[in-house]
Amino acid sequence: CVPPQNKPLNSEINTCNAFLQCELMELPQGAVVVALGTIAHNAVLRALGLKQSSRKFGHNRRHLLNRDLQMIDSYHCSRYNTQTKRLTPEMFQQVFEQASALLAGI
Repeated sequence: CVPPQNKPLNSEINTCNAFLQCELMELPQGAVVVALGTIAHNAVLRALGLKQSSRKFGHNRRHLLNRDLQMIDSYHCSRYNTQTKRLTPEMFQQVFEQASALLAGI
């Protein structure tokens, strides 16, 4: 199902943020997080206490966060984004190729 106007409510995002914060703290050093969309990108930054203005969202953009944690942004793989070709299968694959390379230490 698609949330109203294709965006979750702020209350829904805030409810999940405490859980996200715990999940991020459990990740090992060198982990890579893939943020699917601007909402996920901002939620990760908020969960880590980082300023959103210091790390702008951009498709396939890599961000060094803290404690050797990295994040790669991707447009969300929603039906709207895939049907309008804002996100193609090739673009999505490139995100995960970059994540794999980072995890492999390439």
